[in-house]
Amino acid sequence: MAPKRQKSPSRKTVKENLTPSPMEKPDHPDDIYPIVLTTATQELFECCIDEDVTEQSPYKLLEKDDIIQDIKTRAAVSDFHPVKQFVLDYPEDEILLVFDVDFTYGQSFYLVLTPEAKARIYNVLQPPQPEIIVLEDDVSKTPEPKPWISLGSELEVDQESVKETREKLCYKFDLKRRPGLPVCFSDRNSTEAECRSVACPSYQDSRFSIKQMQRDCGMQAVPKLQSSTAQTERAVQRNVFTQYEPRELREKEKENILRSEKLKKFVNSVTPRVLHALQQAHIMNVFTDDFKALGIGAEASDQLVMVSEGLKLQWTFTDEKRAMGKKISSVSWHPTIHGLIAVTFTKKQEEQLDKSTVYINSPAFIVFYGFPDQSNPRLLLECPDDIFAFEFCPSNPNVIVGGCRNGKVVLWDISFHIPHLQGTRPNSKKASDSDSDTDTFDLGNKKENKTPVMSYCAVSSIESSHKSPVTDVQWLPKTFEVTRTGVPVQNISNMSVQVVTCSPDCVMFWDLRVPKLQNQFLADREQDVDQKTMMTPYSIPTTFKHLDRTWKPLFRVSLPKIDTSGEYAPLKFSLEHYTCNSNTGRNTDNENDGAEVLPEYSQLRIPSAKTLKTLDDVITKFYVGTEEGEIVYTDWKLEEDEFGRKFSAKPLLCFRTHAWFVNTMQRSPFFKDILLTTGGWNFAIWKEGVMGGPIFVGPSSEQEYSAACWSLSRSAIFFIGRNDGSIEVWNLLLNTSEPTHVHEHVASTRITCIKPCITASKQHYLAVADNLGVLRVFNVPKALRSPVKNEDLNMQIFFDQENDRLKDYLEWEELWAKPRKEEGESKKQVEPDKPVTFQVDSEEADLKEYSDYLKLEESILEHTGL
Repeated sequence: MAPKRQKSPSRKTVKENLTPSPMEKPDHPDDIYPIVLTTATQELFECCIDEDVTEQSPYKLLEKDDIIQDIKTRAAVSDFHPVKQFVLDYPEDEILLVFDVDFTYGQSFYLVLTPEAKARIYNVLQPPQPEIIVLEDDVSKTPEPKPWISLGSELEVDQESVKETREKLCYKFDLKRRPGLPVCFSDRNSTEAECRSVACPSYQDSRFSIKQMQRDCGMQAVPKLQSSTAQTERAVQRNVFTQYEPRELREKEKENILRSEKLKKFVNSVTPRVLHALQQAHIMNVFTDDFKALGIGAEASDQLVMVSEGLKLQWTFTDEKRAMGKKISSVSWHPTIHGLIAVTFTKKQEEQLDKSTVYINSPAFIVFYGFPDQSNPRLLLECPDDIFAFEFCPSNPNVIVGGCRNGKVVLWDISFHIPHLQGTRPNSKKASDSDSDTDTFDLGNKKENKTPVMSYCAVSSIESSHKSPVTDVQWLPKTFEVTRTGVPVQNISNMSVQVVTCSPDCVMFWDLRVPKLQNQFLADREQDVDQKTMMTPYSIPTTFKHLDRTWKPLFRVSLPKIDTSGEYAPLKFSLEHYTCNSNTGRNTDNENDGAEVLPEYSQLRIPSAKTLKTLDDVITKFYVGTEEGEIVYTDWKLEEDEFGRKFSAKPLLCFRTHAWFVNTMQRSPFFKDILLTTGGWNFAIWKEGVMGGPIFVGPSSEQEYSAACWSLSRSAIFFIGRNDGSIEVWNLLLNTSEPTHVHEHVASTRITCIKPCITASKQHYLAVADNLGVLRVFNVPKALRSPVKNEDLNMQIFFDQENDRLKDYLEWEELWAKPRKEEGESKKQVEPDKPVTFQVDSEEADLKEYSDYLKLEESILEHTGL
């Protein structure tokens, strides 16, 4: 049943009250608070407009306990959450809610916050009670009794009455006593102090004790720490052998020593013993203080790991020209060039919806920053529209794929600018066409701050692109590829040639190789391939010229809803990291590493699926996060109906785990079957193959989660960015109910992206981007990068225990639902004409069933983290 729609006031009232000028809007007093109540809240508290509250009776008394319970149940979603503290401090049990018909204070309701204001407003709004005048003629008279006529109701009363069907039990109590003593029986009340039960606390028995015969203890020799000083005077007498400065031998003394055979024998005999003593002292030192050396190695204890400093700000990158009025939508570290990071700026949604301002189509770029220059970008990649997601190719980092706001997919090739990004000057022969081009890269010239700009190589066709913004992009690994029906087959090229994109309309698979339709067209142009033009910094590479504006996806994967009509709107997805175990039909990694030059994409052709070997061990199922907060598990392989048409099958499962759209789906770098998802106000951990739901759901947070990432060096740690600019650090081995540390106010606004990077064993960085276009790079401390002893093994045990707990919960839920289902079926088989009688003994069964239901509800709330 659809919820009741809230009736709106008249057009004149809305026009006069909802759109006043800023100078005409009155300020509300301090003892009231204007509030907006949704339709669900009005129905819950029975204060629906024009039904429970009207213009004639606009007031409603709400119970204080009901408001507090609503705030606890719905948390930040509750309409009374802004006045939480006022409700808790209110002295009385009932709070006055007034329906503001004329929108005097800007809202449809306002809440009275003090008892004095309640008494004042209640007396004003309460309509006067009319005086009741009783006339003598209108006095009701008692009607005369009429004879009772039986209609059979006494039979129903007799059937519903409780009658004793067995004899009463008689008990006889005997008390052994000496004969002749009087006995007095009396009634006692259980509430009296004399009749109450007496507790028997435990105590230590002095007659029994355990004597400790053995104790585990250790002993270690530690040198005594002491300080001593000595002071000498110049004129004081001293020993001849006391030497304070090095003394050089004279020439005659040197000749005498060299001629001395005794000295040579002494030195030769003493040297082995001295070396042996130095070696023994270096190997084992009994005076080493082991307590001072704790925490130095990589296997430090958890107690020492906790006592450490937090994230340290290392670099801050900002571009006032390109980041003005924009946010950072995606961040990615370069796979091979250390210290190089790329970001994308997109216009904020609030500015797009603001129609009062003039829309300025500012150019969109992918900006490359490098250490230590924080103000000047190293490279700009021109984009046809704002980029929401991009990723470097795993087999060729010079190739970048990105998804636009308008739904198009774009490709770049930055091979020519790699020397400049590495900090070296490119070959002069390639950049000698004009003086302006050489000034761009000449680090010694005055124009060294001029940033090179590069255009994109190819863009997908308008007809075949997404109809909504591309929200996620991911490369398929080089270990396999897919056909036009989604079947995984072997990849003979041994390089990543396919891309998967995600948008709210569907999921698409793309191939970067030359389609079959263009083979003949490219064969006619082979004679012109040898006549290559010289590359310049402003030239567009011809790497993907065969795909420009004609690029089409291999196939599309839609997500139809399981129970109802319509489709899910995907935002993020995660594929399994497939690793090939055999090298049949593929080039080995060693052979690929030896070849410095990879084959060009324009020389590759899409092979026929019949000639390739099908890989049965590739998992074609993947996780998808939607706009509504669902986590969907589906298969990308297309099915075929009876008419030969291809279609996407319905998902295997769907769980509404998050209250808002899913913004992060990331696999653990240590466990390929473990997935972390965030959305709304909580996070969840999933295990590949577990169909019962998430194995662990985090507690609800006061702030909305906006981004998250796993640690690259510790399997138990992950970072979560919040809407208020803070970062939570979670360590599942230390605490699962709250974060181990919260870094407050890392940014002044919403955190949009978090990406970790490892450049060296002691250089771990964390890139944090915010909603104002500022990129901050933090140095990860040793406590968050050095793993503890057996951390991976303990995390595997933790995931297994959570999986077993989920299985036990699902089995118990199934056992609980089975008798209720049988009871419902038995009730349907009861004859409708036959009256159903209830026995008194069934009350105990009802109470037991209700208590079991309460226990089940508590376990469900504990499992979901609410």
